[in-house]
Parts: sequence; structure tokens; C-alpha cells
Amino acid sequence: MDGVLLVDKPAGIGSAEVVRKIKAHLRPARVGHLGTLDPFATGLLPILVGEATKLAPFLQDAEKEYAGVIRLGVETDTLDPTGGVVRDAEIPVLDPAPLAEVTARFTGKIVQQPPVFSAIKRAGVPLYKLARRGVKVEPPPPREVEISRLEIAPLAPAALRFVAVCSTGTYMRALARDVGLALGTVAHLAELRRIRSGCLGLERARPLDEVLAALAEGRGSELLIGLSEALATMPEAQAGPVEERMLRNGDSRALDGLAPAGTRLFKVVSRGRLIAVAEATSRVTARVLRVFAQ
Repeated sequence: MDGVLLVDKPAGIGSAEVVRKIKAHLRPARVGHLGTLDPFATGLLPILVGEATKLAPFLQDAEKEYAGVIRLGVETDTLDPTGGVVRDAEIPVLDPAPLAEVTARFTGKIVQQPPVFSAIKRAGVPLYKLARRGVKVEPPPPREVEISRLEIAPLAPAALRFVAVCSTGTYMRALARDVGLALGTVAHLAELRRIRSGCLGLERARPLDEVLAALAEGRGSELLIGLSEALATMPEAQAGPVEERMLRNGDSRALDGLAPAGTRLFKVVSRGRLIAVAEATSRVTARVLRVFAQ
């Protein structure tokens, strides 16, 4: 089996545990996930199976879309509902004007302070593991991220509903914290659901239990998205039988003249199947980055 399984992850389970459950039905296939979702979060979790694991470098930097709920007046140490309360504050009146101002403030390129409870590593150890051991952890350095679309609206006197389309590496927990501070209070991320990762959308995902049942019954291939389709937004070049043989032997000369104009990365397809991903090195030459088995 080679392809991408789109799982609608339930709350209460980590991304790595989802991979373990799926891998138990697919041994000895390689299995990995694309973009970690915290255990409390739900929604789209792309699972890469077999040759699809080679797609990770080309998919992991795609923009993401999330929907969620920000709880105002309470801050937790993890900035989500799983942590302990560290601060509380009065809840402001959620008038349209300040909400519009805050929405504009956090739209576009912004500098964000990642949470201490994060997968960012220090000396090879994720910070969240150190924090949970009680080790004092210095906050990670700020980073620039981009939120290309942000919608915020009142949900209740102490809650906001939001939708965000953002660059990879953007922390929704940090966004919740910062929105609360900008409104003159404190906050944490109460709910989070991933809607989209690049061209892969939640509308095609299946609940984890349904995916596991299909795998157990030998119907997993029915749920797979093919390798070329997973790269639907990447420019495409068609190769014939001769070029395919050359590429499978690692001969980049097969790509001479194949690169679509004005692009850097492109996929090479033959007879409807993904053969390779390549990088243009000039207007007429290119080099192979990944070759995919038949």
C-alpha cells in the first residue's frame, strides 16, 4: 500500500498513537504523519503510507487552516484545556470595534512566541517533555509566522470562535494567548480542529475507527489518496517510457527540457503514476530529488 490516508483524529489521542494504531495493520509498511495535532485537538491528520512517506518534505510546509474556540479570562500553563490554571482576569465586553482591531493586528506576518509546552527541541529533547518533568524551561525564541486569513467572532461572554489560515509553524495556542492579552485579559485555546493542510481537506477524511476497521478488513486501499494527487498543486511534467527508465536509474538527464516554465519544484508523471519530484536548475536542466518505486 502506498498513498495518503486522511484521518479525522478524535480528541484524547496523540498523533504518534494514531500512527501506531494504523501501523499495526500495515506491517512492514513505513507509516508516518504529516503535522502534529495535540491530543486535545481534532481534525485532519494526513497519514503517509509506504512510498508516500517520501512526500513529507514537499507537503509539510503547506499552509494550514484551523477552526477553534478561545476561552477568555483563564490562562493555563499549557495554553490549552489540559493544563493547570496559572492566571485569571476579568473578561472584557466583546464589542465589534476591539475585535476588528485585534483581528487586523494578527493578520499578515507577525512575530509569535512559541509556547513552552511545544515540540521544539532543546538538546534533542522536546520542550514539553522537559516542562512536564518539572524542569525550568526558558521560552523558545520568537519566530515570524504568517496568518493570511483570520476571522474572530464572539461565541459566548467568555469565548471567541475563530478561523485561521496560516503558515506552518504557527501555534494556535500562542495565538489564543496573544488575542487574550490584546483584549486586556488572559486566555487559552479551549478547542481546535484542523480543517486543511495544503490541498488535503477534512471533507475527505474518515474517523479513525472507520479507517482502522477498513484496514482490518483489507479495504484500506479504498481510502488511499494517490501520490500524484497528494501533490495536486505542484506543477507537472509528463515523461515517456525512456525518460522513466532513466529516472529510475537516477539519471537526471531524463529531465532536460521537461521542467514547466517558471517553476522550481515539479512532479514527473508517467502513465498516471508519480515517478519523481525534481528541482529545476536552469531553464533546460533539472535534478532529481526523489524517485518513487513502481
